[in-house]
Amino acid sequence: MNRFRNVGLFVILAALWGSAFVAISAGLRHFPPVLFAAFRYDVAGLLMFAYAVYAADRWRPRRRDEWGVVAVGAILLIAAYHVFLFVGQQNTTAAAAAIIISLSPVLTTGFARALMPTDALSAVGVVGVLLGLVGVAVITQPDPSNLFSTDVVAKLLIFGAAASFALGGVLTRRFDSDLPIETMEAWSMIGGALLLHAVSIAMGEPIDPSSWTHPEAIGALAYLAVVASAIGFLIYFDLLERLGAVEINMVSYVAPVFTAVVGWLYLGEVVDTTTLVGFGFIVLGFVIVKRRALRAELVHAGQWRR
Repeated sequence: MNRFRNVGLFVILAALWGSAFVAISAGLRHFPPVLFAAFRYDVAGLLMFAYAVYAADRWRPRRRDEWGVVAVGAILLIAAYHVFLFVGQQNTTAAAAAIIISLSPVLTTGFARALMPTDALSAVGVVGVLLGLVGVAVITQPDPSNLFSTDVVAKLLIFGAAASFALGGVLTRRFDSDLPIETMEAWSMIGGALLLHAVSIAMGEPIDPSSWTHPEAIGALAYLAVVASAIGFLIYFDLLERLGAVEINMVSYVAPVFTAVVGWLYLGEVVDTTTLVGFGFIVLGFVIVKRRALRAELVHAGQWRR
């Protein structure tokens, strides 16, 4: 019964996080990008903080290493990731953004092998990482004569978001900290929101009061902050404990399916063949990089059925 529950929650999480890219595109019609991201984590951070106070053993960091984890989370996992993602997604489709972001688990392995000498990347693993990068190149289709076209720059910014998230995930592992993940997420969200506001002010982003009266703008913000972030991360925490990091990473490869469907239904976006081919390279890269862990998961699943 637990297996069916896990599958159900996994699909729900993929749907929530996949459709979040569509909500971003919808909200960007009304809010400036970085300010929109800041508003999202103003709300999500407070909700996650309340949950951490309720559920975690410790609701605030105390030691230097714990504040270090929070700082990495705020700077890379929240602020840098969302600046690159929201600015980039202004000029590309939600599905393309979701697919490029799905490269994060592959990049995580690459950063881990580079920054942690004990995790040497094999020749086959290098091929997997390179295939993932080829997938991004296929999607962006850079033209040597026009490398700074709006579409290419937008997709490269989203690649920067994937890289920021992957690097942040690796760096948090380097801290010898037992801070509860709920507490780390809550404080990272709050710190990240403050950084996003600072970047928004530095960029001179305007605040249009009419955005607060538009149903689509409020709906997109509420969906991202409450449903995709707060509820989504609660499901993520539950599945992480039950499934482990390898299986939960597969959400990155199911989410774009929901992004494509919801993006087509709500925004009228169509996923082209080139984007699908690029996605295939990224998935293949993930399978090669995680081949041993995936094989172990398949063996475990076979034993469970018996």
